[in-house]
Amino acid sequence: MAGDARITWYHSTGEAHAVLALGHGAGGGIEARDLRALAAALPATGVTVALVEQPWRVAGKKVAPAPKTLDSAWRELWPELCSPGLPVVAGGRSAGARVACRTGRELGAGAVLALSFPLHPPGKPEKSRAGELTGTGLPVLVVQGGRDPFGRPGEFPEGTRIVEVPDGDHGFAVPKRAETGQEEAMAVLTDGVAGWLAGLSLPPVADRR
Repeated sequence: MAGDARITWYHSTGEAHAVLALGHGAGGGIEARDLRALAAALPATGVTVALVEQPWRVAGKKVAPAPKTLDSAWRELWPELCSPGLPVVAGGRSAGARVACRTGRELGAGAVLALSFPLHPPGKPEKSRAGELTGTGLPVLVVQGGRDPFGRPGEFPEGTRIVEVPDGDHGFAVPKRAETGQEEAMAVLTDGVAGWLAGLSLPPVADRR
């Protein structure tokens, strides 16, 4: 056991057709602005959002464990994410996006949402993690800030489906001097994700083996 995780549910306000499960990054929790924005916006579109806190955060630790431990915790809590009986789209921000990419197919996720995917360490484009994205075997949407030091939208492999948040950094914060305001930036993110989810063809849970 990796320890106790915590799931905060934001249920659809109508008839739900999918669950979007979102993990947090290595430097913060589910209070991240992008996770909160999606949890506020998507239930009205028929998507139930589950914000997942990894065991290390629940335990009050400051440093995230190794990727293998993060993946193990995600696998352990996956049955709970499937409990509503709906197709599940796996996702997360930064390190959480990597977890979703690495485990999505084996767990039976319908697709993967990668928020602020850390394509490479800042200033080290040669240390690419693109293989985690291209190897999912699932539909993937990347939402990336236009000035994210962990990988700008133009650095991603050709064919990657990307929603760019203009002027956004790794946390989707935009400078006060930017043409795009913070509220507008979050609308770009939530509208892009909602549109992508609406266009997915997600098989019923019982049909995925």
